[in-house]
Amino acid sequence: MHQPGIFDKKVFELAKKLPDIMPEPFKALEEYDRTHKLRRWDNKVRVNFTLDPNLYSRFRTYCEKGGYKMSTLVEKLIKEAVR
Repeated sequence: MHQPGIFDKKVFELAKKLPDIMPEPFKALEEYDRTHKLRRWDNKVRVNFTLDPNLYSRFRTYCEKGGYKMSTLVEKLIKEAVR
């Protein structure tokens, strides 16, 4: 099976499209060039919603006892719900 080399035209064309497909790493590297500090980039979206205070307290305790991150568990439950 033939693997494309780094100078293969298909690889080169794909590499040229990468900043449009995944801009965050490239923006972080541009910022590093300017500031010499590499920031983290995240592919997550911050959301804001309200919960019943008693439910929140019970959920937080459950996550602490189980060693879960609350956001990770909420994301897992949402994925299951939308399937």
